[in-house]
Amino acid sequence: MRRKIPSTAALVAFEAAARHQSFTRAAEELALTQGAVCRQVAALETFLGVELFRRIRRGVQLTEAGQAYARRLAEQLDAVERDTLAVMGQQGMRSIELAVVPTFGTQWLLPRLKDFQARHPQITVNLTNRTRPFLFADTPFDAAIYFGDGDWSGTQAHYLMGERSVPVCSPALLGGRSRLSPEELAQMPLLQQSTRPYAWRQWFDSLGLSVARDMSGPRYELFSMLAQAAIHQMGVALIPPFLIQRELDEGRLCIAHPHSCGSDRAYYLIVPERRTESATLSSLRDWLLEQAAQYRQAEGEAP
Repeated sequence: MRRKIPSTAALVAFEAAARHQSFTRAAEELALTQGAVCRQVAALETFLGVELFRRIRRGVQLTEAGQAYARRLAEQLDAVERDTLAVMGQQGMRSIELAVVPTFGTQWLLPRLKDFQARHPQITVNLTNRTRPFLFADTPFDAAIYFGDGDWSGTQAHYLMGERSVPVCSPALLGGRSRLSPEELAQMPLLQQSTRPYAWRQWFDSLGLSVARDMSGPRYELFSMLAQAAIHQMGVALIPPFLIQRELDEGRLCIAHPHSCGSDRAYYLIVPERRTESATLSSLRDWLLEQAAQYRQAEGEAP
């Protein structure tokens, strides 16, 4: 079906005339005659069936419809120009749009990406935060790293690593002690992670404890938010240490109890089936699997 779109020349002429409120100045900018700009704008008005300019004694003035159309058109032309310049500037470069769970992307992935860039200088990896699954067809993403069970319809899931969380808090909450007992933790405000609603229940269950209020407490979507709340003495949080290593090293957070609890979910690289043959994505996949294997070995996680 043929698109209902005016000629590019008419759109560019109208946008310039609307911006300058002058056919003469638009003609100077576009290196055209004033008559040529007038004809392009007239052709656009005929195509639309709408008057865009009023001819007045001292020149032209946008109609209400012309103002609205000019505003929307300018945004679209700016976007086309940005995309065009980006393609022109790539000169053989390739890019990957990767959706990532935020704290994992910041704390684990970004510190390692320099190695990928060194190995594949022709590939640019763009990161965008996403905390939950989505439809790839509705987004510009080529792949995603997410935390879940690996069951994502229409995709291939590649296991990266598991997650073991420990209770952490501000050192001020310990009152000079090196740790708190599970029973003492149960009496403190329990900070909750909204994408892991059963985390505290699983942690207490793994110690054979039943705590009535294990799902009570303020909820935060990101581990970075959870860490900040713990730093500010709002309670105790369950966080994988590798996501807060800097806070632990600097003493802003401490491990309140050494017992860790694993999860039946894990971090996966998700690639839509339609993109599995992409050589560019295969380069990122192979590198990620290598980095994840090295991390698991260093952490003593079973292969």
